[in-house]
Amino acid sequence: MSEDRQVLLIVHPDRDAIRDASHHIATKFAVAGIGLRVIEAEVRDLINQQARQPLCTLVEPDDHPAEGAELVLVLGGDGTLLRAAEIARPAAVPVLGVNLGRVGFLTEADSDALEETVHRVVDREYTVEERMTIDVSVTLKGQPLAETWALNEASVEKSSRERILDALIEVDGRPVSAFGCDGVLCATPTGSTAYAFSAGGPIIWPDVEALLVVPSNAHAMFARPLVVSRDSVITVGVDPDGSPAVLTCDGLRHFALPRGAQIRVVSGRVPVRLARLWPGPFTDRLVHKFSLPVKSWRERHTG
Repeated sequence: MSEDRQVLLIVHPDRDAIRDASHHIATKFAVAGIGLRVIEAEVRDLINQQARQPLCTLVEPDDHPAEGAELVLVLGGDGTLLRAAEIARPAAVPVLGVNLGRVGFLTEADSDALEETVHRVVDREYTVEERMTIDVSVTLKGQPLAETWALNEASVEKSSRERILDALIEVDGRPVSAFGCDGVLCATPTGSTAYAFSAGGPIIWPDVEALLVVPSNAHAMFARPLVVSRDSVITVGVDPDGSPAVLTCDGLRHFALPRGAQIRVVSGRVPVRLARLWPGPFTDRLVHKFSLPVKSWRERHTG
C-alpha cells in the first residue's frame, strides 16, 4: 500500500481470552498492509508465536505509542478502554473497543462482531465522535497538589472504611450542601452510565453538555444528584477537621487527599475521540447494553 497505516492494539490482561482474537486481527491487518503496534512484550509474543513472520511491533509505553496511529483498537471491557483512552487522548487518536467483558458500555462491538469490525477498520468504514472529559485539580491552602483528568468520573471517597467523609459541595464558588458520606462523584455524560449510575445518578445522553455531581451514601436530607452546566466549576472540599480521603479518576489514577484539600472539577480541555461502526441513537445503545424491556405489560401478555 502507498500509505503507512498503523493501529495500536490494547488488550485485556487475561491473555487466554484475547489470544485467538488478537492473532486473528494481526493476521487480517498484515494482509491489508496495516501495521500493528503493541505496548507489552507478552502480547507481542502471544501474537507472533504462531506466525511465520512478525505480525506486530513492540513500542514502549513512554514513547507516545499512539502518535501517528490511525486507531487505538481495544480488546476487553470498559476498564481496558479507559486505559487505552489515557494513551490515545494526548495524540487525538480515536479509540475503538471490542467488548470481551460484561456490559462494555464504552465499547462499540461485541466479540461476535470481531470479523466485521476488522473489515470496517480495513475499509475505513467508521465515524469518530468526541466525548467530553473533565479536568481535575487538587489544592491545599491554595497550594497545588495534583492535576489530572477523567473520561467517566472523578470520585472523592473516604480513605478508611470505618470513617465518614465530611464534604462541602460548591458550584461556581457558592456552597450548595455539606454532609457526611462515603464519597462524591463528579461525572461526565459518558460517565453517567458507569459508577455514577450505580450510585443513583441519572443517565445523561452523551451529546448533552453538562456535569454531574452524585453523593454516595450521604447522611443528609438534601443529597440528591445535581446536573450543572458544562461551564460550571464544581468544588468538593474535604473537612479540615475530618478524615483524609482519596481521589480516583476513571478507576486508574489515585491521589491521597489530606484534610482540608479542595478538589476542583471543570469540563476538560481535551476530549476523548471514540470510533463508531454503526449509526444509531444513544437510546438504542442504552436498551441493548442494559437489556432493557421495551414492551409494555399489555404487549407482553397479548402478543
